[in-house]
Amino acid sequence: MTRICAVMIALALSVATPGIATADTTHQQAINAVITRALSQRGVPYAYGGGNVGGPSLGTASVDTPGGAADAGLAANPLSSNVGVAGLRSLVSPLASPVVEPRISRVGFDSSGLVLYAFAGVGIKMPRSSGEQYKVGRKILPSQALPGDLIFYGPDGSQSVALFVGNGQMVEATDPAVTVSPVRTNGMMPYLTRIIES
Repeated sequence: MTRICAVMIALALSVATPGIATADTTHQQAINAVITRALSQRGVPYAYGGGNVGGPSLGTASVDTPGGAADAGLAANPLSSNVGVAGLRSLVSPLASPVVEPRISRVGFDSSGLVLYAFAGVGIKMPRSSGEQYKVGRKILPSQALPGDLIFYGPDGSQSVALFVGNGQMVEATDPAVTVSPVRTNGMMPYLTRIIES
């Protein structure tokens, strides 16, 4: 009877072990796919409100952004039809309100749009805003960061999000374009978020 139990336990362990290795491999493949998808967008212009599961989408950019209205010769006439509705709203303000900078329409990504796009490639549906993205996943300390973890900035992650790619680097959609840069600690939330467990 003891031999039968020992054989059964050994058999169960041998069957379970490949499953665990396969799960780890699958998770690592998903993490790699997320990172690759985000990195594939390097150089795509920054556009506030831009980006969805399908890729870059219509958002807005400051007229002072490289490639914006100032570069296109539109700064002299900010009421040009190329400024768009968002730009016109920013020029009209109630009394005692500061005038907001004019904006133009542009196809691209903002930080949360890039994260949404990257994770959609492996079938993970992320919320649209960085503040909402901060609420999902498992919180981890920066010292425990692994590639694929999300780094957040501002109160409750409300200002920006970046994807940690390893070696002290992150990919983010920031003005003027999606770029890879060293991880910034200034303004970083004390916790990162892990969406895919490795």
